[in-house]
This record gives sequence, structure tokens and C-alpha cells, in this order.
Amino acid sequence: MPFHPPRTVACLLYPGVMSLDVVGPMQVFGSANAERTGHGLPPAYALQLLAEAAGPVATSAGFALVADGAWGTTDSTGLDTVLVPGGDGVVGQLDNAALQDWLRRAEPRVRRLGSVCSGALLLARAGLLDGQRATTHWCRLDMLRQDHPQVQVDADCLHTYDAGSPVYGHLFTSAGVTAGIDLALALVEADLGRPLALAVARRLVMFLRRPGGQAQFSQLLAPETRHAPRLAALLEWIPSQLGGDLSLDALAERACMPPRTLTRVFQRELGTTPGRYVERVRVEAASALLAQAQASVATVARLCGFEHPENLRRSLHKHRAASPQAYAQRFGAD
Repeated sequence: MPFHPPRTVACLLYPGVMSLDVVGPMQVFGSANAERTGHGLPPAYALQLLAEAAGPVATSAGFALVADGAWGTTDSTGLDTVLVPGGDGVVGQLDNAALQDWLRRAEPRVRRLGSVCSGALLLARAGLLDGQRATTHWCRLDMLRQDHPQVQVDADCLHTYDAGSPVYGHLFTSAGVTAGIDLALALVEADLGRPLALAVARRLVMFLRRPGGQAQFSQLLAPETRHAPRLAALLEWIPSQLGGDLSLDALAERACMPPRTLTRVFQRELGTTPGRYVERVRVEAASALLAQAQASVATVARLCGFEHPENLRRSLHKHRAASPQAYAQRFGAD
């Protein structure tokens, strides 16, 4: 068997970085190495932490991580994958012109460049996300939209990595904090195969790798009322009416607005249409029922307003990348 030298994965550090944005993904690559060495295979990855200067860097948690070297003196042609983490300190890096220049130079030289959490703001500030689909931590979505209108912000995914895409297999983003672990597992799966990625997930005591298209957080638990005051009462009412008529006309009547006005308010305040929002809430409710394994697929479809199991299957596949049966098996109680 030919020898393949380890791929170098570098993660950036800066003062106030979110520690889990760094440690979570890097541990996935480290655990992949452990799985391989356990089977008599050489490590697949060499891991580096890079900062403005080598040495300890304070994280937002109050402890320090130690950078192996400085990104400014690192030849990016020797790097395979670069990850840009987020954290409270990200705002202080948005005017770091040297870092932006280094990212722009590194982008065409590395095989993969991605962000974790609000690290997407640094990629966007460097101009690397223009015209591309991107996501970030839910609390930074508005900032990404407002500061970078040329970026196609996707609020409903864990990450945008797609191994089969020439665009999103090279440059990608991920949502908040633990979504970086899902991203790293996807990268490991692309490099080393699904069995190895699942072995790493088991080693880290995770259920399975969550699909990148899964929503960041529950629409039922966190309706965006703070960001949509004109819609607050309607958003609180929708989950109690999932089995009923939630057409645009019915929602408009409930909100005391003309349908066209309601659609404009949804787009302005939530960045989506009423129909898409309702579908997301219905999928959220159906997912919870399927995980509880207390009702058949047909019953879940009826209770959540899908009317027919095939409609539920299509919507669940779009939002969860799984069939109702597969979702129940993956996330249901043992």
C-alpha cells in the first residue's frame, strides 16, 4: 500500500476565540488518527494551531490555547485544510487587514477553507463569500446579512460543505459551535469514508453525523419573535394549529393583514415566506413525534398538517436529509 503523508489541518486562533470552535473540530481529526492507528494505519492528519504569533492565546472561556506558529509566516501551500473559528473576539479581527490578506492568498492554495460559527464573518470580510451560500451562528445571521448583502445567507443548515461540489467542497461555512463537529465529521467522511467517520462519531459519543442541511435550532422552541415583533402573536399561534389550515389566506386573516403585506413582512423580518416558515415548523413537530416513536408515519403526517405520508417524506428529506423511517431509527429512543 503506497504511503500518503498526513494532510495538514490548520485552525486559526485569536484573542477571544470560542474554544469549542477550535477544539471540537480538531478533536474529530485527532480521533480519526486514533481510529486509524488502532488498525495499524498511519495518521491521516497533522494538526496545527496558527495565530498572529506563536504562543498562548486567550479564549473566550478564560483559558489559553497554544499556537504552534504564526499564520503570517506559514506557507499556505503546505496546508490542506484551514478552519476559521468564531467567538466573541471575532469582531476585533474584522479590521485585521493582514489576516484578511493572508486568507485571500491562502484560499486558492489550500484544498479546503472553511469557517466554524461566526468565523464566517472573517471570510466574508475578506470577500471570499461573495455570491455564495453561507451560514453562521444564528445570533450572527443578521450581522452577516446586513454587512455582506452579496452573500446568500442560509439560516437553516448546519454547514454548507458538499464534497461533490467544486464550489462548496472547497470553500464552506458552518453554524454555531457544535456544528463545527458535524462539519469536521463530514470532512473526515469525504477523506476517509463513512465507516471511519461513524467510528469517530461513536468514539466521541455522538448519535451519528447530523446532515449538513439540518436546521440549527428548534423553530418550536425559539420562534423568532424578538426579531419579528409584528409577527410575534402569529408565530406563537402557528404551532398550535399545525393540523389545520395554515394557508397564506388563513395566516393573513389571523394577522389582520392583506396576504401580500404579510408576505413582505415575513421576508423583511424573517427572511423567508409564510409557506416556508410553516413547513419548517411542521417538520420540527413531525421530527419530535418520530423521535418519540409514539405514532405511525401516517398519523404523524396527519397531526402535523402534511395530509399524506408522501408529503411528509418530501419535506423531511428536504430539511433533514432523511426519510421518516430513517429519522425515527436515527434519533428515536433505544
